[in-house]
Amino acid sequence: MKRLLSIALLSFAATTAFAAVDEFTLTIKDHAFEPKEITLPAGKKIKLLVVNKDATPAEFESKPLGREKVIAGNSTGTINIGPLKPGRYPFVEEYHENDAAAQGTIVVN
Repeated sequence: MKRLLSIALLSFAATTAFAAVDEFTLTIKDHAFEPKEITLPAGKKIKLLVVNKDATPAEFESKPLGREKVIAGNSTGTINIGPLKPGRYPFVEEYHENDAAAQGTIVVN
């Protein structure tokens, strides 16, 4: 019985370790990002949730990260990134990329 319990606990710990991905959220409202700058840890896989509170679609794009994703109006998109090296990675809401509010930066420490 103790052996079975030990195996079950080890299996649970291994599953939890593999599932451990840090989650961060960016919000788009009125075609503007909030926050404009987000700090992420270096060397870790990240799940970035982009919440579009506008009624119209928005497109998260970061050329340095090699990521772009269209997020339908009033919905959330998930973007998996990393592990990243320390640095600054700009991103834009592509449909309004010339507006300062539609630009942001991921800072990796």
